[in-house]
Amino acid sequence: MKSAIAGELKLRYQPVATIFTDEKPEGALQYREGERGCVIAMLTAASEGETVVFDRNTTGCRGGTAGLCYGSDYGSFPGGFEYFLSTGRGEGYPEGEGYKKSPELVRTLLDALLITAVPFVYRVLMPLSKVDPDRDRPELVTFYANPDQLSALVVLANYGRASNDNVIIPFGAGCQTTCLIPYHEAQRELPRAVVGVTDISARPQVDPNVLSFTVPFKMFEEMEGNVRGSFLDRKAWKKVVERIPDPATANSRG
Repeated sequence: MKSAIAGELKLRYQPVATIFTDEKPEGALQYREGERGCVIAMLTAASEGETVVFDRNTTGCRGGTAGLCYGSDYGSFPGGFEYFLSTGRGEGYPEGEGYKKSPELVRTLLDALLITAVPFVYRVLMPLSKVDPDRDRPELVTFYANPDQLSALVVLANYGRASNDNVIIPFGAGCQTTCLIPYHEAQRELPRAVVGVTDISARPQVDPNVLSFTVPFKMFEEMEGNVRGSFLDRKAWKKVVERIPDPATANSRG
């Protein structure tokens, strides 16, 4: 499956499809059961050409369980997850991350996230170019974009709509902003794109010059259909795109 957007934006990293399925792809990268790891590290591997798979026992961490729509493991967190994300609970417990001011605010956040268990065994992340449209229909598509490319994605997301609020930047874990929250957007009549990987703990897993931009698949198709005739054919964008490095050259430099 090709993406006109990826070509027009000169993306260095491949768009990644997220697929919910009961079939496990052969030869896919997967964390071992009990192995500690980050979903975003695997998303990055998929953007570089790998096929990745998760099941409920191989999400890498408790946050990944929720972020990949397997329900919640937060209740088993030592000392309480609400303390871990905020102030900490003191000696003998994990240090608080200071991402929320108080445990009470974390409890409110968890309620608002609408943590969901989607009834498929596997979550597959693969380059969009590897998706067979006759076999698979992605749930989501994620782009890694630098500021110029992200600007174009935001404009394109709003291009064919009367409103101007079709992109959101919610607070959340990296995997929540690339799977859980976009999944809920996919259930809306008019879904929105989600800018993510603003999670400080996940930032080391991505290029320092990119953020993620995730769209439900039907919104991806809408945006793809709007490429021709849009600002991407006009002079203003040509002035911007000429300063984006050629992806072949950028990838050869590592």
